[in-house]
Amino acid sequence: MTKPVNASRLFVASCLALLVTSLTFALRAKIEGVFHDSYGLSREEIGWAFGPAFWGFAVATFLGGAIIDQVKTRNVLRIAFVCHLVGLIVLLFAKDKTLLFAANVFIGFANGSVEAACNPLVTTLFPDDKTKMLNRFHVWFPGGIVVGGLLSWLLVSQFNLPWQVLAAALFVPLALYGWLFFGETVPETERVTSGVSYRDMFRNTGAPCTIIALVGFMILATSTPITIDFGATVTWIVLALALVAIVVESLVVNKTSLLFPFMVFCMFLTASTELGTNQFTGALLDKTGIDPLIVLVVVTGIMALGRYFAGPLVHRLSTVGVLLASAIISAIGLYLYSMASGTDATLFAAIVFAVGVCYFWPTMLGFVSEYLPKTGALGLSVLGGAGMVGTSFVLPIMGHSIDTAGPQQTLRFMTVLPVILIVAFALLAVYLRGRRTHDGEQS
Repeated sequence: MTKPVNASRLFVASCLALLVTSLTFALRAKIEGVFHDSYGLSREEIGWAFGPAFWGFAVATFLGGAIIDQVKTRNVLRIAFVCHLVGLIVLLFAKDKTLLFAANVFIGFANGSVEAACNPLVTTLFPDDKTKMLNRFHVWFPGGIVVGGLLSWLLVSQFNLPWQVLAAALFVPLALYGWLFFGETVPETERVTSGVSYRDMFRNTGAPCTIIALVGFMILATSTPITIDFGATVTWIVLALALVAIVVESLVVNKTSLLFPFMVFCMFLTASTELGTNQFTGALLDKTGIDPLIVLVVVTGIMALGRYFAGPLVHRLSTVGVLLASAIISAIGLYLYSMASGTDATLFAAIVFAVGVCYFWPTMLGFVSEYLPKTGALGLSVLGGAGMVGTSFVLPIMGHSIDTAGPQQTLRFMTVLPVILIVAFALLAVYLRGRRTHDGEQS
């Protein structure tokens, strides 16, 4: 006889799996300086070696979202556990960019498998509170970075233990989430239970073939010596052709809207704004007079609290309203970061930035789950994967900019991303208002 679904246990296990994911981000933020100072890697080489943590995530989320209903959620979670285990073991022996790269391949694939499995699992467990519970689930991403930051301060800074001890600490929550998932009944995804066909799931993502091809090229560009010159005419011709392909595949072939491809574009920018900045906290704030670890803990601590209490805010402002407000505040926060030169100014900028990026990731997922439910697990996975690919694409660019132009100029460059998002989310709000008006007139 099949065991009944234990929603509470599955949610706790999902949160612990995401905790391990976030602890790997905190760990990378700490060892970035170690590999630069002790092992002689340049910031650009570190950005390259960190890249698989993001595009590996994307590969796993794309693949997991496409096949999760065939291989079942529980098996995707088993893959996540094994890859986390292997990745952490390889990382313990890494002292050069090659092993660091290899470790991040496994870790990125594990993190992506967690995202591919747990996002649709949470929406299935809590169908009436999707955005609220996705925000609470994603508390453990910034929450884990806070835990990782404090562990880093205690073990490495205070007790002078090697960074490998910090990495080994991740085996504890890894073992816990493996144990909690083991033997539990994991339900089918919402797409399956609602009767949406596999073909319709793909069709409702608008342009799945073009999006996957574009993301694949971005992964190739970040993992090989390919150099993309944005000053060259051919680059813009290729981008224009990609845009035309998305429009044709969405409107002509699949006869659906461009809303999902538009959200993928926005996810490139929201994730890069949040994760790109946080990943290089040490280098960006090296000469501001404040310990970057303190800033990282402040930023992620505020993000965790904000996400936990996201329900009333989403109810008051609407999903799109939260995204627009987040873009505005993020732009202000990054600009203040770029101008900060002392402890007080840097902390104030960090607080503003944290409030800005706090709701980006879970609210983007919540928007797709609420407004585009027929995209199913694939929609959530493609969106999450796009965010990580966008970040992996930005990281080497940021690393090169920090090495050549300096941290403050890099932060000014990053401010462009939320500025674009302000325009994008304002247009999205106008579009949705027009669609509601049209639907009301038809009814």
